[in-house]
Amino acid sequence: MKRVDYLSLVQSLMLDFADRTGLTSPVKPPRRYLWTDAFAVCNFLELYRRTQDDRFLKLALALIEQVHETLGRHRPDDSRRGWISGLDEMEGRIHPTAGGLRIGKMLPERSPGDPDDENREWDQDGQYFHYLIKWMHALHCVGQVTGDTKYNRFARELAYTAHARFTYTPPSGGPKRMYWKMSIDLTRPLVTSMGHHDPLDGLITYYELSDDSGGDDQGPDLSTEIMEMTSLCRNRVWTTDDPLGLGGLLTVACHAGQLMRKGLNIMPEFLENILSSALDGLVSLFRRNTLTLPARYRLPFREFGLSIGIQAVVKLKKLITDYPASFNTAAIARLVEEILLCDQATQAIEEFWLNPPHQHAETWTAHRDINEIMLATALAPDEFLRI
Repeated sequence: MKRVDYLSLVQSLMLDFADRTGLTSPVKPPRRYLWTDAFAVCNFLELYRRTQDDRFLKLALALIEQVHETLGRHRPDDSRRGWISGLDEMEGRIHPTAGGLRIGKMLPERSPGDPDDENREWDQDGQYFHYLIKWMHALHCVGQVTGDTKYNRFARELAYTAHARFTYTPPSGGPKRMYWKMSIDLTRPLVTSMGHHDPLDGLITYYELSDDSGGDDQGPDLSTEIMEMTSLCRNRVWTTDDPLGLGGLLTVACHAGQLMRKGLNIMPEFLENILSSALDGLVSLFRRNTLTLPARYRLPFREFGLSIGIQAVVKLKKLITDYPASFNTAAIARLVEEILLCDQATQAIEEFWLNPPHQHAETWTAHRDINEIMLATALAPDEFLRI
């Protein structure tokens, strides 16, 4: 199905976001949230590519600087001051990601002596590996557009730190595991379980960063981290029926396909496993029929993740068609065709949430920033999907 070009709407969404969250407004304090901002950077780059209007590139660069100055430092309500890496002021500006980046949650992180509270934890600050991964990708994209190697260095330094702190060897031995959430200073886990797709996201992003030769300013070599993530990914099943998780899987498949086109040899049947897991999840999702519920029972940003993922598979199909020698085309092409049978259903997601009455639901208004930014990505996803 031919998609509508919503370029003017994407511009409006992004400029409103920049003003509302303190990026361009001189009177509004910065309100930064790492996941949303990573998608926003890619959206600004997409607008720059489509319009050749320099203000969108400037907004992407300004957002990166503001994220680093805000989420790379301790919270205003924290007794600690300065860069969360512990570096002094000058070194911190040179290496703003060396200590990771805060999530940007409203509440301070759980103190060491506080009991676990699963519900409250969702609203408390800290660091998430999967958010850091999205920021690495955004930095890589900016480096590709600008040619400035410092952005790839920022991304690699972030990858090096995040991998070292989020992965661990269990006391009983055996293969490494990962924590899902860490403290702001990365000294203690806040949630010890492992994110379902964190190893997969990490592996492909490390490959993405390593594919970019940054010259003398390239940052740490990630070959050891790639080896450890490869081990974490072996013999795993990635199936989920969460729309955002499915979209993430399909986006990883698209990124992996681009790397394979460049000659990357990952693991036998790596891409086939991802697509097969995603197809199983899609069957389960549509069987549950949750995408037909009223707006008050649905989370828009999670559904936009799925829409982005389906568009990623459209791009993967073109790669397979244009460069069949890079793929095990028989099995992979079949899975891609089956997944794309969902294309019309997922386009309906955008049409549903573009209907003004549906944007009055609390599920929209309570998460306006992330909903609008991911809607913008779903409407113009090329830069986010590009390696």
